[in-house]
Amino acid sequence: MRRLTVALLSGAYICIALMIALLAWRIGGGAGGAFAAFIGALGLCYAVHGLFGRAGQAAGLIAELDQVREAHVILVGQIEKIQSRLTEVVEGVAEDALRRSEEIASEVHMLEDVIQHLGERLEHQLSREVELVAAETVSPQTAALLQTVREALEAGRVDLYLQAVVTLPQRRTQYYESFSRLRDATGRVLMPAEFLSVAELGGLVAAIDNLLLFRCVQIVRRLASQDRRVGIFCNISLASLGDEEFFPRFMEFLAANRDLAGALIFELGQAAFDARGAVEARNMAKLADLGFHFSIDKVSRLDINFLDLARSDVTFVKIAAPLLLEELVEDDGRMILRSIPELEAADYAALARRHAVELVVEKVESERQVVDILELDIGLGQGHLFGEPRPIRDAVLAGAEPPAELLQAALRRRA
Repeated sequence: MRRLTVALLSGAYICIALMIALLAWRIGGGAGGAFAAFIGALGLCYAVHGLFGRAGQAAGLIAELDQVREAHVILVGQIEKIQSRLTEVVEGVAEDALRRSEEIASEVHMLEDVIQHLGERLEHQLSREVELVAAETVSPQTAALLQTVREALEAGRVDLYLQAVVTLPQRRTQYYESFSRLRDATGRVLMPAEFLSVAELGGLVAAIDNLLLFRCVQIVRRLASQDRRVGIFCNISLASLGDEEFFPRFMEFLAANRDLAGALIFELGQAAFDARGAVEARNMAKLADLGFHFSIDKVSRLDINFLDLARSDVTFVKIAAPLLLEELVEDDGRMILRSIPELEAADYAALARRHAVELVVEKVESERQVVDILELDIGLGQGHLFGEPRPIRDAVLAGAEPPAELLQAALRRRA
């Protein structure tokens, strides 16, 4: 297209030059004048064409420069917006980091207060053991065991064991139950049956419970940070629920960590639940107001009022497999529970669920028991068949201040 245009323009320029040469020849210029007029006219046409072409190119360049300037203005505006957004993001990150830092510092201070108070309470309770020995009200064997328990508490040799609570029949770990174990100076593990009665005599049960509660909270927080949706049953005694000096501090700690409510279940025995007084019931209600729930274990009778349990925010009841299966009897071709003859045995779990209470069969040790439990439509089991209690790894508690060290510091300050 460009070549055709050039050819046409050149033809036009030649025609114009010929016309001018012809005009010059007619007016008497002769052949030489006509030729000179032809060459001059043709040169003039091409000169004018060149001027117009350069003028068009200059106009095009000016337009392109204007477009470049406009694009530059737009780019500068976008860069300023990006810089402004980056500044906002950086400031937001800094503010968020500062807020998180303040929250962590606040929590650390709260934990230190709780543990310091626990150390003070522990020293007070340990002093009871000294008074008992001094008064010679206990046997030498009991006094020696009390001394072992005291040394274990002072040295922080209180270990946390976890046992799986699994779904049936899948046998997938849904919860853990926590247990406390003490170790003497030689490393020998003291079982609860061995030290609890002596600890009760020396007034040390609340101290052991408080340490267990603290460590359960640490485990739940650690699991939550790993996005592991596993709950923990944590034993709590009436002594802890009724301790009006320790309990408000523990409530303050839990109130600042309500996200633990779905993963921490407080557990107490059936006899303790029935024997609770007004103070213990009120403190249980305070925990329930924060969203925490309860479990009943050490069940000795099955004629349970599930409505009363639901009113107290009890959502789990643990029944030992031997007790439950020994209660099964056949009557006129139907299976019933001996203590609840009016109810079909298979409807017992459904009755509990109607009141938002889930049954857990513990102390399961054989596959035959699992078959019987499934026939009763119970969906949770616990026992050595599914795994023995295992000590929690020290790495899981990494990053938390060891309670034993703070307890020792508190005891030294009071010495």
